[in-house]
Amino acid sequence: MNYEELEVAPGFEHQNLQGQAFEAATETELRDALEKAFDYRGDVTITLKNGTSVEGYIFDRRNGATLAQSLVRLFPKNEPHKLSIPYSEIAGLAFTGRDTAAGKSWEAWVRKYWEKKQAGETNIELKPEKLD
Repeated sequence: MNYEELEVAPGFEHQNLQGQAFEAATETELRDALEKAFDYRGDVTITLKNGTSVEGYIFDRRNGATLAQSLVRLFPKNEPHKLSIPYSEIAGLAFTGRDTAAGKSWEAWVRKYWEKKQAGETNIELKPEKLD
């Protein structure tokens, strides 16, 4: 058994979802959009069937057998409490916030490091960019 091979997990390419919007035409489309929203590292705006909308960061989702039994949980923007919304109440969603993980990978970090080193910089310190 080669243990070095076991420690390498295949990566995947993140979609650039920032600015995209989805309308829930079918149950499958709604579930797919909410899965993408769960993996998104920024705020989303959920439009409810009653016409109101909620903007916030999705931190959890619970998939049930039906849309009424499934729900998404989020931290609403500028509000101190968590909110749970049943899938059955969602008409659509938009990826409205900046994706803080976009372009952030180990390879990008190493590339920036070597660019600075080749430019002759010393005491190289790569700091994370500030969040909004």
